[in-house]
Amino acid sequence: MARPKTPMLSKPAIRGAALTLIDRDGLEQLSMRKLAQELAVQAASLYSHYRTKEELLSEVAEVVTTHIDVSGFEGGDWRGGLAGWARSYRTALAEHPNLLPVIAAGPGRREEALRRADAVHGGLVSAGWPPRYATMIGASTKYLVVGAATNSFARGFDDDVRVYQDRYPNLSQAHRLPEVAAEIDEESFELALTAFLDGLVPVYDRVRSSAGDGAGH
Repeated sequence: MARPKTPMLSKPAIRGAALTLIDRDGLEQLSMRKLAQELAVQAASLYSHYRTKEELLSEVAEVVTTHIDVSGFEGGDWRGGLAGWARSYRTALAEHPNLLPVIAAGPGRREEALRRADAVHGGLVSAGWPPRYATMIGASTKYLVVGAATNSFARGFDDDVRVYQDRYPNLSQAHRLPEVAAEIDEESFELALTAFLDGLVPVYDRVRSSAGDGAGH
């Protein structure tokens, strides 16, 4: 049998090539034309699998976020559920930072993203949070995670000690931050997450108490 003149295409192959291109060159560099060049096919061949670039990006985002974990909500432990969700969410974003704008934009119509949103909201409400609070807690967690994944605080400082000498006495050690950036960023995220979760505990107690008082009248 004669070999095909053009490579066989599949959705997984197209998604993989798109993710490689995004990781390497940035989200703004992705186009169907460039993707076709990566795959050594004509751009028209891609459209038989994906009607638009947006449809392709949606499925790439679904694959990248597959391991975001919301299973912790199943046992009624809202704090553990939030912690597991936040950490796995941050990990997914950190592995493919150039895709962050797509993932952080929201679930849209992505089925897996909507399933996770449903699990988070339902888990919080089942644990006793009022629906409005559950919505705000979900949003707040997202803001924390996306903020942590957007940029590295530590890598934002120059590693030249002369930048800080004499002029910025309180930043005398700032030049050391880039070399320990991963450690600083990880521990800072954990500090923020713990503070956030600790801060929710008295709020939870208050809203639960208010709900109980209302039921008694």
